[in-house]
Amino acid sequence: MLIGSVVIALAGAFCMALGSALQERDAVRAPGKSVARFGLLVHLAQRPRWVLGTVAAGAGVTLHLVALSGAPLTVIQPIGVTGLLFAIVLSMLFTRRPVRAGQIVAGLAVTAGLAGVLTLFPHTARTPQMTTVTALLLAGTVVAVGIAAFAAARHLRAGARGVLLAAVGGAALGTTSAIARVIAAGTVQDPSALIGWLTPIALGVALFGGLMMQNAYRTGHFAAAYAVLLVADPVVGAGLGALLLGEGLPTTPLAQAGATVSAAVAAAGIAVLAKARNQNPEAAARRGGPAPGGRPAHPSGDASPLSTSASAQEQPDDRNEGENPGERRPGQPTERGA
Repeated sequence: MLIGSVVIALAGAFCMALGSALQERDAVRAPGKSVARFGLLVHLAQRPRWVLGTVAAGAGVTLHLVALSGAPLTVIQPIGVTGLLFAIVLSMLFTRRPVRAGQIVAGLAVTAGLAGVLTLFPHTARTPQMTTVTALLLAGTVVAVGIAAFAAARHLRAGARGVLLAAVGGAALGTTSAIARVIAAGTVQDPSALIGWLTPIALGVALFGGLMMQNAYRTGHFAAAYAVLLVADPVVGAGLGALLLGEGLPTTPLAQAGATVSAAVAAAGIAVLAKARNQNPEAAARRGGPAPGGRPAHPSGDASPLSTSASAQEQPDDRNEGENPGERRPGQPTERGA
């Protein structure tokens, strides 16, 4: 049973990585500036490949939950973070870039560091509880921090912008996980708990987190953004569990030191990924610069969906702009190539 759960967890990690890598393609190609508003999600929801990526990510989450039903959390959670390695390789293949050893090593560092943190956090079977007021305060805090990050992101370069937005997105999804844990536990005891106020709050925070993540993918630093998501989501969820849901933090000095070292290793890996120049060539073309390594943005010879009138009307450096994809200018095409 344990081996089967491990295999299922690996399949789930692959599906989540595949889904995110597919979403990156359309997030980068979507019209608009460097930081887009909710219209971005409306646009992406009309793209078949992005929808397929969302379905794949959903399948990954489902497989992860199935794996948890047959093996301890301390075994399955670290396996789930191996999805970062899958994501790095898949993104490189989809954009026809070479897989570089430095990024794989950085991905291994993030995976090992996060696995260490997750393993050292204690796990409890205690039934969690959360009031609607607490959930609203959490949601309001996430949105307020997100709005501030949204404004600041316009003035940052692509690597830093991707890390910042992914951190907010991961925090939002970690908050969603904490609220969802309360909903799931309550539904087991009383199915009507599913239609309480916590459910729409969780959905709203999840949508906000999704918007942040798609904007992070748009920077072209997919590996760094996905790594930050994998770290921020469980760490914020675990932190909220410890502070609000009666779950614990590492208590012994050895466990605390181990968690600190693991977090430092993961942070170092993220820093390497954020500074990597081997980014999505289409994102580099959007900012008016050549693709990394001087290669054409589209090796296949296909025209970029952003190389026509949209990119001609953008500034060479789009750090200070944030346009809703739904707000198109006269004469701008309404449909982009896949």
